[in-house]
Amino acid sequence: MRQAGAIVGRPVEKLWDRNITLTTRLVDTVTTPTLLKVVRSGKLQPSKLVTHRIALDDVMKAYDTFGNAAKEGALKVILKNQREA
Repeated sequence: MRQAGAIVGRPVEKLWDRNITLTTRLVDTVTTPTLLKVVRSGKLQPSKLVTHRIALDDVMKAYDTFGNAAKEGALKVILKNQREA
């Protein structure tokens, strides 16, 4: 299995006989309402997932950081508008 560009352990073999369902998916228009509901409930705190904040003018650095997520230790990269700095 891969996570942020790095291979992670394969616990699937250990879970195989435990009747556990693993579901993966990217955030899209179908899952956004559910995601927002979970954030509003406080069960998910997105700020804890942000590992990098990069200026919008440095968007290529942000792409490089996310593209090399394992090396950079990036989970979520946020682009900042300079007026917010």
